Amino acid sequence: MAEGGGARPGRGGACPGRGGAWPSAPVPQRRCGRGSGAAMSEPGAAGPSPAAIQVSRIMRPDDANIAGNVHGGTILKMIEEAGAIISTRHCNSQAGEPCVAALARVERTDFLSPMCIGEVANVSAEITYTSRHSVEVQVNVMSENILTGAKRVTNKATLWYVPLSLKNVNKVVEVPPIQYARKEQEDEGKKRYEEQKLDRLETKQRNGDVILPVINPEPHTVGYSQSSLIHLVGPSDCTLLGFVHGGVTMKLMDEVAGIVAARHCKTNIVTASVDAINFHEKIKKGCVITVSGRMTFTSNKSMEIEVFVDADPFVDEPRERYRAVSAFFTYVSLSKEGKPLPVPQLLTETEDEKRRFEEGKGRYLQTKAKRQAQMQQAAQQ
Repeated sequence: MAEGGGARPGRGGACPGRGGAWPSAPVPQRRCGRGSGAAMSEPGAAGPSPAAIQVSRIMRPDDANIAGNVHGGTILKMIEEAGAIISTRHCNSQAGEPCVAALARVERTDFLSPMCIGEVANVSAEITYTSRHSVEVQVNVMSENILTGAKRVTNKATLWYVPLSLKNVNKVVEVPPIQYARKEQEDEGKKRYEEQKLDRLETKQRNGDVILPVINPEPHTVGYSQSSLIHLVGPSDCTLLGFVHGGVTMKLMDEVAGIVAARHCKTNIVTASVDAINFHEKIKKGCVITVSGRMTFTSNKSMEIEVFVDADPFVDEPRERYRAVSAFFTYVSLSKEGKPLPVPQLLTETEDEKRRFEEGKGRYLQTKAKRQAQMQQAAQQ
């Protein structure tokens, strides 16, 4: 349960956490309706935190690729910033130990529509479930053309945060509960909590893989497109606790995944989706991180890329390199006109590469079946 690391152009936005005086009296519990918009706190409540917030920013040239499409990592960073703000506010909304919410996991996120330079990204976040030590935040991203007023939904995401004490970074403080409009909402939230908890454990057990250099690789093989990026974690990358922002890490991971996809296709590529991103351990200021990516599967029109982040601590507490974050990114290839292009077939050479290809194929077919089921259900309504 940690935040991962790295930094790139386009930084900015909110830094989670508050300073100054803290509420001296508890506030009423907030009532939550999943996707229902903001709920109002009772009048006179001390230090109330809103049930929903919105963060907006215009997309600049340094947020986008050479084709003018905004990097998926830029959107992921904004999503995490909004989630960190609302969860940190909520966790400090009652009298208790001051804390900062740390990103623990991002559920699968689909990029429904590309965002372009000059458009405004409106990121709205709402708390939908709390356990004793974690907060679930639902985030929606809408792009706005400020010339025409046209709007469209580009992303939906679910994030999980844990509150870490400002006095003791290894201490997870208790989360103030929220009230639910219906008992079913709490039951559904608890089910999601248990599912993500189990998946995090299973993912951590698979985290022994490393990416090794390949000499003179053939085109369209795993070794040909695999990429790594090394970054020294500085103060501007970190939270109040001195650990890297999760959004900064996701931006770096998306950048490496994009390089892998571009090397494989030699075309314009965009992020289509991100499978669950699991933050296994915190990354401290002064660490050197290595963000590595490799192709695992290709379909006719998409590519799955595995990305993980390893940290080497050098300052204050030397220890062995450890796996901090892992995820799977899916990219698609586009023409100059923005139309989908066929993806070259990935050539697998080793038994491990063939195994990872079959595992990726299983995830692809599972996602495809789930999407088709959702479309059929929507058609029947």
